[in-house]
Amino acid sequence: MTDAVAASGGHARPFGLWERMLAIRYLRARRSQGGVGLISVISFIGITLAVATLIIVMSVMNGFRTELLSRILGFQGHAFVSGGVLDGDERDRAVARLLKVPGVTQAASIIEAQAIAIGPSQITGALVRGITPGDLQATPLVAGNISKGDLTAFGVGDYGGDVIILGERLAQMLGVAPGDTISLISPSGGATAFGGTPLQKAYTVGATFSIGMSQYDQAYIYMPLAQAQLFFGREGTADAIEIRVDDPDRILKMMPALSKAAGPAALVTDWMQRDSSYWGALQLERAVMRLILMLLVAIAAMNIISGLVMLVKNKGRDIAILRTMGAPQGSILRIFFMAGASVGLLGTAAGLIIGTLFCIYIGPIQGVVEWVTGQAVFSSDVYYLSRVPARVDWAEVALIAGWSLGMSFLATLPPSLRAARIDPVEALRYE
Repeated sequence: MTDAVAASGGHARPFGLWERMLAIRYLRARRSQGGVGLISVISFIGITLAVATLIIVMSVMNGFRTELLSRILGFQGHAFVSGGVLDGDERDRAVARLLKVPGVTQAASIIEAQAIAIGPSQITGALVRGITPGDLQATPLVAGNISKGDLTAFGVGDYGGDVIILGERLAQMLGVAPGDTISLISPSGGATAFGGTPLQKAYTVGATFSIGMSQYDQAYIYMPLAQAQLFFGREGTADAIEIRVDDPDRILKMMPALSKAAGPAALVTDWMQRDSSYWGALQLERAVMRLILMLLVAIAAMNIISGLVMLVKNKGRDIAILRTMGAPQGSILRIFFMAGASVGLLGTAAGLIIGTLFCIYIGPIQGVVEWVTGQAVFSSDVYYLSRVPARVDWAEVALIAGWSLGMSFLATLPPSLRAARIDPVEALRYE
């Protein structure tokens, strides 16, 4: 090995074979240098666990956000049009223009109002949403999650008929099932010379839906649009035009086209503005969690420094001999850099594999944990979801890998530079 250095006149190819062989040899410490090997193992385990934890936590948060988006936005829509375009024919023309905007999949006229629901077992408040039968069928989150009954009678009859659709938990609270009757009280349904008066009317439960989020399943009632206009005293008008698009994350780019299609008298808001505090808090939590865990990866990578410092101290005589035989400072720097960087590289690779596999098989892992403990890991009553969601974002995985490797490489530089600057005369003086 030293012959190769001498033969090359101290000009060996950077990261050549002899440099790599020395780096691997120094990592395989002998028993007398067991402390170095132990610290390297600890550094490897620390980086592996930190990278795996970062991938798992961020994937779960991504999955949780995706689940919330699919359920909340699947129920509420992605953009809303209000203002002076909600009356009669003008509303129909605005809906037609909105449907022509690229990316728009649905534009539905809706009425949303509060009412009091009276059932056999309880009286409670509810949110009534008026919608046409066709638009309800085009809302897969509701139409595709009918738990009892069906939608065949919804919207049939004068003014849409008297059949309504309830959330499953609301139906349980009221003590009703499909085919039963409940009474709804509108705060301002009847118009008189003295203003609006409460209106009470009986409705038949046609079906119940369950989307897996209690805040919707226990609060919402669907009513035919024409019946809602009559019941709430809003004949010929609507509260908003609800818009759905193919990609909710692109809604900001679509806002100019939606505003133009809605008309100058309309006010268009998106789902981010409607629940800005909620989504802002979720985004902030995600960013802070990523920062904390990336600092954890950096701390784990810093353990490489202590191992390399001890290795440089133990190999001072070898470094001096290599320098006297013609090895340049650059070669010494690269040898110890590769020795330390190998720990970071192997730890990062192991962390990526463990974290990714954990996220991919998180469902079976949850099942095993619940079987062993006999307890539900993810209660739907608390988290709205029945399983732990995980969505691996490969761009984020690449960012995590890059950060871990960058911290590992950075941690190897100080001791490697110290090794390269060792004076061979001083190192051999006391040998």
